[in-house]
Amino acid sequence: MNNAESSTVTSGLAWFKSSYSGTEGGDCVEAAATPAAVHVRDSKVTTGPILTVSPSAWTEFVGLASKEC
Repeated sequence: MNNAESSTVTSGLAWFKSSYSGTEGGDCVEAAATPAAVHVRDSKVTTGPILTVSPSAWTEFVGLASKEC
């Protein structure tokens, strides 16, 4: 997906950062969820590439990642 497609697909989404993100401006990702997909992007490059996954894939990822914390 190119950047023009990314901005069209994701316009109007409510992006949020992880509660684990610091306030010092460190490396972060942002996510935006819809009923059909979860979109993930680099918070420092909001016009850059966006990873889009199914809600079930996101749930699986978060479940596995939270076991590592």
